[in-house]
Amino acid sequence: MIIEDMTMPEFVAGLEKTRTVYIPIGSTEEHGPHLPLSTDTLQAVSVGRRLAERRCIFVAPAIPYGVCRSTCCHPGTLSITTQTLKALVRDVVVSLYRHGLRNFILLTGHAGGTHSAALIDAGEELLERFNDLKIAVLTEYQLAAEEGRGLIETEGDSHAGEIETSRMLHSHPHLVRGDAAREFPRFPKGILVRDKRKFWQGGVWGDPGKASAEKGLRIEELVVSALDRFVDHLESWVE
Repeated sequence: MIIEDMTMPEFVAGLEKTRTVYIPIGSTEEHGPHLPLSTDTLQAVSVGRRLAERRCIFVAPAIPYGVCRSTCCHPGTLSITTQTLKALVRDVVVSLYRHGLRNFILLTGHAGGTHSAALIDAGEELLERFNDLKIAVLTEYQLAAEEGRGLIETEGDSHAGEIETSRMLHSHPHLVRGDAAREFPRFPKGILVRDKRKFWQGGVWGDPGKASAEKGLRIEELVVSALDRFVDHLESWVE
């Protein structure tokens, strides 16, 4: 049940079937010279819509902004603060809670550490506020890397490389433009730098050359299956 496409009576009827909602969280962030800035958001939305084809679940409108520290100097990246992300997520969850939702899956297509930590902080605060709320924070990229480890050839692949390029070649091939070089950036250990692009020129972390649409399809199927199982786990969870 795609919330943004539903009418008010359809939303009410949906509450008779499930109290679980999937919230896709992405970013507007550089993904090399070959992938769109919306890559993280598109991946989170795609698996949510596929999940809704398998089972009865609400899918909320995507949040297309994230905390992007490492790529903040790359053209096109639009980064928000952790405070803004936490406040936005809290407000969305509280609104859905007031309408009757009780089980929340925050799935982020953006895997930044600070970004993910902000989502977890927001989730912890919501747990303290509502006694009957269940909430989970999952990283879409980690699911893809874990579930697709038998398919992925590039060790350490993480950003705009083999995995994400394969995913986009499958789900949004018209948005993949040309090729990108293999790249594994090195930031100075322990030192915070202002000009992050100086240490990460191309915006790729991995090997896009090993990507294929066939891999992307298989990885997406594995991620959706893993999410399907996870929803069962969350809904039956008792502390």
